[in-house]
Amino acid sequence: MDGDTFVTKDGFIMNTFGYEHPEDRVFAFLKYIPAKYKDLFNVDMLTRTWKFGENELFRAEKLYTAKNYQTFIEAFRKKFPNYIYFDTTRDKELITAPLDVIEQVFVPKDRLVWLQQLKNPDKLQKLALELVELVSKESGVGFEDLGIHGSIALEMHAPESDIDFVVYGAQNFRRVESTIQALVNQGVLSYTAGNRIEAARKFVGKYQGKIWMYNATKKPAEIKTHYGDFTYTPLEPVRFIANVCDDTETMYRPAVYRITNYQPQDAQSEIPIEQISIQVVSNIGCYRNVARTGQQIKVSGKLEKVQSTCDGKVFYQVVVGTATSEEEYIWPI
Repeated sequence: MDGDTFVTKDGFIMNTFGYEHPEDRVFAFLKYIPAKYKDLFNVDMLTRTWKFGENELFRAEKLYTAKNYQTFIEAFRKKFPNYIYFDTTRDKELITAPLDVIEQVFVPKDRLVWLQQLKNPDKLQKLALELVELVSKESGVGFEDLGIHGSIALEMHAPESDIDFVVYGAQNFRRVESTIQALVNQGVLSYTAGNRIEAARKFVGKYQGKIWMYNATKKPAEIKTHYGDFTYTPLEPVRFIANVCDDTETMYRPAVYRITNYQPQDAQSEIPIEQISIQVVSNIGCYRNVARTGQQIKVSGKLEKVQSTCDGKVFYQVVVGTATSEEEYIWPI
């Protein structure tokens, strides 16, 4: 599932991306790089390091830029070409992990069970469990629909680490979202926002001085499509303003915003009315849940033609996060 973390036999720690995967591998993005391969990945690294077992790990300063993604692809191509996969549905190369290189998998809901069963949790582990228990109690969302993510889940946290938790299911996510707002109103929690996107998402804050954040993962019943159901043909870059008319899947990754009232922002975005997309799809996690139904968004992305491999039906969408441009975004207005 999207957001599940795994460790490969080569020591890379990666996060699963999305819910549709080829039979023999999973689409993923690279999060932690073993020290012995640091020089292979020519990107700016955070000064902080992590340890998983005996292995020292580094992390890119910016995980989700188009330039870094292409740099990662070239690095894998040089030494680990089996991680590169030519996706025929999109006619492009993507980073994946073959199933036979995956050694350990950390599923957030399972890691929450593990955290509950710890006999001697440290201070941060105790606080994480306390926060999740508070959210569960106040929202009515059971522990079976919650999970723990990030460095705590991998037992590679430090005192300064954040508390990163997961909510399974769209309805549960909205209940937790409302609960967190209520707890903020009561002064039990607080929001923090380093930029306008974080201010719109309201997904990060503080609890007893410790930073927390949360995201959503689909339940199996919410996954309606499978890899190979559609082909995707990129057309041209577009910039426009539109209204969100359906926010049912905006909290997930990929995030889907169904739109109306398409208003092009330049001549290049003047596309025929029959080709105007009915949705905006963000592959970039930070653009999840930035707007709700009825709100306006400003979008820059790549128009795609999407065709069903089953019945040949066609629709159009705009993709943000194609790994081909740094000028792709969804801004709330």
